[in-house]
Amino acid sequence: MAQTNKQKDLLGRLGDAGEEAISRVAGSQAASRLIDSVGGARERLDEMQKKIRGLEALEERVAKLEKQVADLAKPKRASSSSRSRASSTTRRASPRKKPPSS
Repeated sequence: MAQTNKQKDLLGRLGDAGEEAISRVAGSQAASRLIDSVGGARERLDEMQKKIRGLEALEERVAKLEKQVADLAKPKRASSSSRSRASSTTRRASPRKKPPSS
């Protein structure tokens, strides 16, 4: 019985010491600054995540615009209508044959 009283007393003293240490830490300015900086870091992290999401959309737009510029920079080929006109003038220059009469 004496040993259980000693254990209870020891556990009580440890509990009191722990509560006292927690109250000292909570009351200190260093702990409050630490908590404030952790909260501020969380807010800054949230802001950075939002900005990064915005950058992804911008990267997609830039890639699309780069593709459009590359397509515009390619040399244009002669259209099929201008090719057919060129070949038709060469045909006119040669004499036409009359179809055989029946």
